[in-house]
Amino acid sequence: MAGWKSPEQMTYVGKEVTRVDGAEKVSGRAKYTHDVYFPRMLYARILRSPHPHAQVISVDTTRAEALTGVKAVLGKLRDEVNYVGDEVAAVAAVTEFKAAEALSLIKVEYKVLPFVVRESEAMRDSAARVFSGREKNVGDWEEEHEGDVERGFAEAEVIIERTFHMNVQVHTPFETHGCVAKWEGDELYMWDSTQGVHGTRSGLAQHLQMPENKIHIYTHHMGGGFGSKFGPKSYNAVCAQLARIANVPVKLLLDREEELLATGNRPSSFQTIKIGARKDGTLTAFQLESYGSGGVGGGAGVPAPYIYYFPNWSVRHRDVYINAGAAAPMRAPGHPQAAFAMDSIMDELAAALGMDPLDLRLKNDRNSTRQQEYVIGAEKIGWTNRHKSRVGHKVRGFGMGAGQWGGGGERSTKAMVNIYADGSVDVRIGTQDIGVGTRTIVAAVAAEELELDLADIKPKIGESDFPWAPASGGSVTAPSVTPAVKRAAEKAKNKLKSIVAEKMGVAEDAVSYAGKIFSISGRAENISWQEACRFLEGSSISELETWGEGLSSWGTAGTQFAEVEVDIETGRVRLVKMVAVQDCGLVVNTLTARNQVNGAMIGEIGYALYENRLLDVETGIMPNADLENYKIPGALEMPDFDVTFFDQHERGVIGLGEPPAIPGMGAIANAVADAIGVRITELPITPDKVLMAIEKAKEGKA
Repeated sequence: MAGWKSPEQMTYVGKEVTRVDGAEKVSGRAKYTHDVYFPRMLYARILRSPHPHAQVISVDTTRAEALTGVKAVLGKLRDEVNYVGDEVAAVAAVTEFKAAEALSLIKVEYKVLPFVVRESEAMRDSAARVFSGREKNVGDWEEEHEGDVERGFAEAEVIIERTFHMNVQVHTPFETHGCVAKWEGDELYMWDSTQGVHGTRSGLAQHLQMPENKIHIYTHHMGGGFGSKFGPKSYNAVCAQLARIANVPVKLLLDREEELLATGNRPSSFQTIKIGARKDGTLTAFQLESYGSGGVGGGAGVPAPYIYYFPNWSVRHRDVYINAGAAAPMRAPGHPQAAFAMDSIMDELAAALGMDPLDLRLKNDRNSTRQQEYVIGAEKIGWTNRHKSRVGHKVRGFGMGAGQWGGGGERSTKAMVNIYADGSVDVRIGTQDIGVGTRTIVAAVAAEELELDLADIKPKIGESDFPWAPASGGSVTAPSVTPAVKRAAEKAKNKLKSIVAEKMGVAEDAVSYAGKIFSISGRAENISWQEACRFLEGSSISELETWGEGLSSWGTAGTQFAEVEVDIETGRVRLVKMVAVQDCGLVVNTLTARNQVNGAMIGEIGYALYENRLLDVETGIMPNADLENYKIPGALEMPDFDVTFFDQHERGVIGLGEPPAIPGMGAIANAVADAIGVRITELPITPDKVLMAIEKAKEGKA
């Protein structure tokens, strides 16, 4: 099958295409899971543990079951709770208020157990155990190395060693987790805010011990997930069980507090890094010892050494468990933590060597694409003319950072294109649009291949009964979906050409197609798309195809630059400008791609300057489990965004969801250090830390 046409030959792919579902969304017609409603539908709530660690001795639901309006109850969901917010019981009632009242009537007897919510304390032999019966709260060391690290440091003329700390960041999607479950006989229909309709179906089938072909998952629109909505969650099973008991549809939506406590987070990270270099900037050795916590889950490791080439390196990491909600994948898992620490210490090394930080990176980054991106970004931010300016009590600084990601496609992805006798077309694929414009790229690729108008294509996605596609994560969606859609559209088009040839009594190779017109070699007559489709005589063409080689590839680079303004009297950091230079192969839709990068940089600003999950050491409670006290950036915190895509269309489509969410932390931290003349090694960089760093610098203690 044919590859992608060159960008100048394409009408939709590689162009700025308005979202096909934009009107639905702004008008309110788009139906999110939270909008799903059925007659007689019940509302479910989950009773959650007030204790960070306890055995659940008994759960008495008698009074809740007797309450008028309560239709289903699940008692004692687990024998041990391991964090504040862990699930204990659940109810379904005729209203949300009635369900909440029922929860208050459930009597739970707990045996409260010792707990720990600080990583440093959890690592001690004397620490309370996060899980009853487990010997320790620390995982085994994970170790890697290459070369001879001791020799590398012996060869170094400058050695820098620093410890960096990144706190926990939670996902905060606008649409909280939730689902609606409805049984029809022994078949389950579920509308879920999920990043993977097929994964949710298979996971639920295992949990409920029922065949996958009796479970149907729908996600027609969703309001963000950032990695927290992969696969089935425990609330999916709870909702399904309540609906089965009550024999009516049940809606279970988490509130914001539940969202922040129990649906995932980006793990903490503590990294002690030591690097060595010669005086000319050649890196000789890298050493990392790290730990971090995903709460009652794992996954706190970081990729290292990150980006830059070290001939000699060693890495040691171990996960630490604490009594907090489990981590979940979050936009480029591990990479933002790695980038913040690495780019911070690289800037410190540059200062020690008396080198421009840009020159140090150009010397030690072996990725030729990123080297070119450095040059582009530096020009856009005004790097060569930068200087630390001061107006009154406000100082400005500049910084840069780098990132990398995979972003390849899933070979098992399938798409179906249907052409109908009236000339209309639909595309069916079991992917889901998590807010990034997937529905639009499905329509655009099909319209491009069939040479039709965008309005002629009906993209049908977000249903588990459609052909298989991967969950929307790991930046695999676009490079998985677009090849399958293109190949299915090409196959359907060729099928229609063969039908035209048959009807016209000519060989198939005598028929050509371009611009909605079928031409027949040697004949003056042309056949329009509509006329050709009428040859189907009430039937249709349905062609299924899979992902194909050569239409997508793997591996991205990227860099970002930041300009900040720091108020040295208040400690407030304001982003003035952020520049991103990013490659992702063939850009499918420049409008939604730019939105992706802008959104990633907003998340980086939040992680670098504002977001911080707090846990009270005395109670294990998260005191800022709401969007008033858990700070995320808003419109007033937005800088000037400058986004440049480094064109590599010949590589095909590569994922873009995660790559631009990585370099900004290092860029922002380096810009702050440039402005105030002292480095802050802990995220988020809040005003109190800025003021303390400035004061310590004055005292010579920094």
